[in-house]
Amino acid sequence: MRVVIDKDKCVGHARCNVVAGDLYPLDDTGHIVIEGFEVSAGDETMALRGAKSCPERIITVFDDDGNQVWPVRKG
Repeated sequence: MRVVIDKDKCVGHARCNVVAGDLYPLDDTGHIVIEGFEVSAGDETMALRGAKSCPERIITVFDDDGNQVWPVRKG
């Protein structure tokens, strides 16, 4: 699983960090500091929960085959 973050669109709600602080580090102003990461085994659920908590939907999650699993694509 891979997480990709469009950090330029982060407005600092910090919900991802509240849900999964070890995975979604913030700067002193509450904005995400990373552009993405490979999810370690055992962290998949928390990575997805953190992504789903973002109201701007700037966090995209891909499975191991490269398929986007969040946000859910329609169509």
